[in-house]
Order: sequence, then C-alpha cells, then structure tokens
Amino acid sequence: MPEDARVDLTRLRAVLLDMDGTLVDSDGAVERAWRAWAREFGVREDEAFALAHGHPSDATARRLLPGLDDDAVLAAAQRQLDLQYDDLADVRATPGAHELLDVLARRGLPWAVVTSADVRLARNRLAAAGIDAPVLVTVEDVSAGKPDPESYLLAARTLGVPPGDCLVVEDSEPGIRAGHAAGMTVAALRGLSADLTIEDLGDLARLLEEWAMG
Repeated sequence: MPEDARVDLTRLRAVLLDMDGTLVDSDGAVERAWRAWAREFGVREDEAFALAHGHPSDATARRLLPGLDDDAVLAAAQRQLDLQYDDLADVRATPGAHELLDVLARRGLPWAVVTSADVRLARNRLAAAGIDAPVLVTVEDVSAGKPDPESYLLAARTLGVPPGDCLVVEDSEPGIRAGHAAGMTVAALRGLSADLTIEDLGDLARLLEEWAMG
C-alpha cells in the first residue's frame, strides 16, 4: 500500500487520470516516436525523450528547436504526433488500471482522462488499452498544456465537481504541478513525490476500497 495512505479522502468526489504512463502503458511507442523524430530534426535522442515526458508535443518541440517560428514549431509537433498515431502494437492498460476503473464504477465515482496528447492519439491509445473514458480532456481542449492547471480545471468543471474534491493521478512532474496548481490532491506513480505515492493503480484501487469500508 502507499506509504502516504493517511491522506484524507473523505471529500473525494472524482478521479482525474493522466493517460500515457498512468492509465495506458505506451512507453515503447512514445520512445520510438521521439527518437525517430529527434533523428529527423537533428537533435539528441535522449534529450528529446527526456524533455517530452508529461509535456505537449508543441512545447517540447519549441524547447528543442528554439530557432523555429510558430508555424514551424506546430509542423514539427504534428510530425511527432504523426509518428505515434498508429504505433499501437504494444500499447496496453497499465497494471491495476481496470481494477481501479471497476472500483470507481462500483463506488459511483466519476472519472476523466486528462492528457497532453491530441484527441486522435488519445482515442487510439485508450481503445488499444480497452478503456472507454466517459470524459476526455486533450491538449486540443485547452489554451495551455501541463504544467498549467487548465486541463484539470476543465475536467473538474465538466464533471461538475469542485477542484478540492478531485484526486489527480499522474506519473510526471509537469502533471503533478498541474494538479497541485488546480488545488487538487495528487497521487503519483514512478516514485515521484506528491500527496500520495502509489506503486501502481491497483494500489489506489485497494486504498479506495479500504476507505469506502470505513
């Protein structure tokens, strides 16, 4: 169980989940795309892959290619997405993902997916993982991506739940910062520090079940 399980979840009314690395294991596809993109644009592969995690593709392209104008940055970002759309062979749900979604359904807790991907990529990956998101917020729905809180605040408004009653689940520093900036409790994967630290989504599912049982 997470070491931080003392966090008060009595106000919890919704769960907002990041997609890549949190709800969907797409690590292989993401790495392949960013390394291929880096070779095309003449930047270091390791640097591109490291900077990309948790950020929208246009923000990463802008940081890696500072000499490009806005139109060229958008074209470079679109090329990166093009490399990912159909690379789904090893995309699957993360450990505990379906267990967590079953718990949310049994408890009647609404949930949403909040991702830095665009809608086409998000739908492709969620479908490959066998997940049907009731609410999907993508980078196309907001004016600023993570770590800006806009996407998480939009998800909360869409679900009709105050930000303070939402739990964000993330696997990246930009996502954690976005959740906290939105005034939400954050559970973190991959050993990152937040209000809760969980090994996988199965940990969170068991925590929610225990909390519901009193």
